[in-house]
Amino acid sequence: MVARERDVRPIGVFDSGVGGLTVLRALQARLPGEDFIYLGDTARLPYGSKSRETVERYSLQCARVLIARGVRALVVACNTASAAALPALRAAHPELQVFGVIEPGAIAAVRATASRRIAVIATPATVQGRAYELQIHARAPEARVRALACPLFVALAEEGWTEGPVAEAVARRYLAPLFETVERPDVLVLGCTHFPLLRPVIRAAIPADTALVDSAETTAAEVATALGGTGAARGSGKLTWLATDGAARFAQVGSRFLGRTIEPQEVELVDL
Repeated sequence: MVARERDVRPIGVFDSGVGGLTVLRALQARLPGEDFIYLGDTARLPYGSKSRETVERYSLQCARVLIARGVRALVVACNTASAAALPALRAAHPELQVFGVIEPGAIAAVRATASRRIAVIATPATVQGRAYELQIHARAPEARVRALACPLFVALAEEGWTEGPVAEAVARRYLAPLFETVERPDVLVLGCTHFPLLRPVIRAAIPADTALVDSAETTAAEVATALGGTGAARGSGKLTWLATDGAARFAQVGSRFLGRTIEPQEVELVDL
């Protein structure tokens, strides 16, 4: 029997900025030998304030850049783009496996809940679009979902204020009302790629028996399973950085999200 040759082409990951680096970090932990190309569309962030049609167009443009670099799969590491553009991306590129961040988080939340009471914290755009609610109700119609916008968490993550009294106070202010009712949720979904940076203060602000679902981790698990990941080396573990503006800012803030230093000279600026 002839052994099948391994596909050593890189995996493409894109986001409107640096938040998707939490997804990349989780992907690296699951697939340490894979090569990745990450594109941050920093010239046009945030996607959350754009129309659905615009987000779809931007996402297709990001995908074209990554596909031109020979990726074998595409990870949409952005909640807004996952909600708005996955059908268009899959229709335009049937030859590729395309993954989003919302569906894996919803599946994990349904699996984790015993009470069928689930809370989701996300950006205002994700909350208003009801993306997680729709995916959760598709699998558990009886589930009661409360979605809460937590925009200050995004600013705290990007400024690096992820611990200490300010972060703790913001977490308590946002989260306490969710858990002060008799019918409190037993699962909390981190529905924004920025929020894993604040996981310790979020964890401390909610009851200890509340399950915490990190959509970055659940997405990485789905990608690893779908691509047959075992942790065995396929490539060299190389990371390639692309951004549409502000290489220095991308490197500075991105280093916090990735958990390792990105040098500005490593970041290639591309025009979509």
